[in-house]
Amino acid sequence: MPQISQLPEFYVSQIFWMLVFFGLTFLVVGRGMVPRVLSTIADRTTRIAEDLAAAEHARTAAEAEAEAWAETEAAQRARAHDLIASAKHTAALATQANLATATARIDAQVSAAQARITAARDASLGEIEWVAADVAQDIAQRVAGLTISADDARAAVKGAFTHG
Repeated sequence: MPQISQLPEFYVSQIFWMLVFFGLTFLVVGRGMVPRVLSTIADRTTRIAEDLAAAEHARTAAEAEAEAWAETEAAQRARAHDLIASAKHTAALATQANLATATARIDAQVSAAQARITAARDASLGEIEWVAADVAQDIAQRVAGLTISADDARAAVKGAFTHG
């Protein structure tokens, strides 16, 4: 059979070229590309790990900063409450002092007004006594035809005012 005699020649060349092709493919892919892909994967893994570590560090720093800010805020709030309480106390003391001053001034004005009223009442009573004495003299003169002295008329009116 002639086909069988061709078989070793045909397959030998096929096997040879197959070995050459797969050898070159192994060298290009196995020795050239695979190490690059593996180094890229290793670099990415390293970069991801570094990024995760940096993110963890940033998160820890942010938490510490938030705690510090919360403590500062609480201290500032306490200080503000103290300042407000102090301001309220100072304002209350100032209001009490102003109220005491105003009360004293009003009391003095009331006392002065009462003294003026008393003086005006006494003066008007004195004038009423004079007018009543003049009227009593006139009435006694017109009705009874009597002449009464001004001192007697004033004494009579004064007596009537003290009994009345």
